[in-house]
Amino acid sequence: MDKEIIVAVAIGIGLAASCGFRVFVPLLVAGIAERAGVLPLNEGFQWLATWPAIFCFGTATVFEILAYYIPVIDNLLDTITTPLAVGAGTILFTSVLPVEDEFLKWVTGFVFGGGVAATVQMGTALTRLASSKLTAGTGNAVVATGEHAAAFGTSVLSLFTPFFIAVIVILFIAFLILKFGTKLYKRKIP
Repeated sequence: MDKEIIVAVAIGIGLAASCGFRVFVPLLVAGIAERAGVLPLNEGFQWLATWPAIFCFGTATVFEILAYYIPVIDNLLDTITTPLAVGAGTILFTSVLPVEDEFLKWVTGFVFGGGVAATVQMGTALTRLASSKLTAGTGNAVVATGEHAAAFGTSVLSLFTPFFIAVIVILFIAFLILKFGTKLYKRKIP
């Protein structure tokens, strides 16, 4: 397998996982990184680095971060942002994957990028739900702060240490599957 593809997959996994924490942070980071010459995006995805897109992603990032500190709204946002995270994860994974076949590129982006984003988003939503249940919502601000840090950290670090972040993300997803998957499986058994 080509080294360029392996690096792109690692970067794509990190950016897609970041979408599971916050939808707009990785889009903003990717746009700025492309503009700075740090992240080359595939043809057709340069719009992510235009000033209007960066302004929109920046504005949306601020509103998304602030909204997660409002009780009840934070749980509602988890419902709304799940499909958005899948879409953003798909776009970011596809935008860095150096594959010529458009169909293969988009299917791979959806399966891996969208799948990683959805899994991380589900884990954060379940964590917030548990926090709401255990602390009557008072602990959600702590959870939100951790998610903000994870979104920024994962986005930026995936550009500079993609393999490290990809391994961390894969381990995190395995943990989520083991932690929550077994609980869901046990509930279905009579």
